[in-house]
Amino acid sequence: MSDQTKAAEDASAALPPRIEILLVGMNGDLRGKQIPIDAEKKVWDGSVRLPSSTQSLDIWGDDNDDITGLSLTIGDPDGVCIADKRSHAPMPWAPAGSSQVLATMHELDGTPSFMDPRAILASVLKKYDDRGLTPVVATELEFYVVEDDWRETGKPTPPKRLTYKGEPNGYQLYDMSAVDALDSYLQTVRAWAKAQDLPADATTAEFGPGQFEINLLHRPDALAAADDCIYLKRIAEQAARKHGLKSTCMAKPYANHAGSGLHVHASIIDKSGKNILDAKGGDPVKLKSVCAGMLNSMRDAQLIFAPFANSYRRFQPGSFAPVDLTWGFGHRGTAIRIPDKDGPAARIEHRVAGADANPHLLLAAILGGMLLGLDEDLDPGPVTEPGTVVEAKRLTHDFLTAVEEFSSSAFIADVFGESYRKLYGDTKRKEAITYLRTVSDFDYQTYLPRI
Repeated sequence: MSDQTKAAEDASAALPPRIEILLVGMNGDLRGKQIPIDAEKKVWDGSVRLPSSTQSLDIWGDDNDDITGLSLTIGDPDGVCIADKRSHAPMPWAPAGSSQVLATMHELDGTPSFMDPRAILASVLKKYDDRGLTPVVATELEFYVVEDDWRETGKPTPPKRLTYKGEPNGYQLYDMSAVDALDSYLQTVRAWAKAQDLPADATTAEFGPGQFEINLLHRPDALAAADDCIYLKRIAEQAARKHGLKSTCMAKPYANHAGSGLHVHASIIDKSGKNILDAKGGDPVKLKSVCAGMLNSMRDAQLIFAPFANSYRRFQPGSFAPVDLTWGFGHRGTAIRIPDKDGPAARIEHRVAGADANPHLLLAAILGGMLLGLDEDLDPGPVTEPGTVVEAKRLTHDFLTAVEEFSSSAFIADVFGESYRKLYGDTKRKEAITYLRTVSDFDYQTYLPRI
């Protein structure tokens, strides 16, 4: 720990505690208010307000009123932040006694805002509840840890402990020496996860220099599972700051190293607690149909799984990020992998999303696709076997194409609502067009000398 970091911690320890009420934004970012602890009552009685447009902000923090009409055009009205007590947790990085809680934005008439990602996921879970079913969900988050000089250098660099003369020491997959090199940081992450009662399980080193994965255990509450993932991202960031580092969930921070994914494991139990995806003890056709529902809706929802221009750099042939709409048993090259098909542990692993995905919107899209397979008998096509190639549709490698397919999708309108489909699609279209209009260093280095 640097002297500067220690001084900052000492100063923080002398500050009074606070409670933070947090909203999940469109891009998985957290926005909200810090409330003095002696005014905590207003958090619980629904007195905290923020403009409803808070959840329409794009990646730059712009409300885009000119294309959405959801801000100043209508007077930028307030919404009410209704705290979810289940998500109330301590903030170990803040002054002692400080805590945080996630909230859902409601309109002044008491209805959940159509823009709130937590409310969107809750609406999908209501469809399961109406069928007497409960999704059981777990997430696996990959992220990079980089040196904290990125603001000065303009790019990420691996932690010095993992390099030799500035270059990474090869691939670090499952390498315990990489875990040991950053053990103090990872110990802080684990301690803070425990303090927040997150169901954190294994921590592993991944392929890239400074890349790690933390698994969260299954929960029979998909909203809580998404909340856990949001909190884990924040813990990784705050712990990195404590140790003079920076964490990032960019899908592809390095051109020549592995991207970071956010894999989701999901099963479904009925009222008796039986796993309906159990191919041995139940209906094997249902497992395949649910896979088909996810595959059939995957292109429509790719903008949720890959929400930024950088996200599309992750989809490369020969990488562990799938590019084909395929499924298989235990096959890590497929978009939908079935780790176990028999018994209570039967489940589906969705391997498409990047670490940059919004966990709440991600689970809404995945569970919405699974519903298609529950309500209809669908065929996922031939299974992908080891060493075989299956002809299948592909994911797009183009940000703008994903925007247009999302924006015209009946599936997206059904899962997310027509209003959110338009808001998200219009906002991401502006981002995609801005990206296309930006002339990069690659353009200058490649074309300026030659054309």
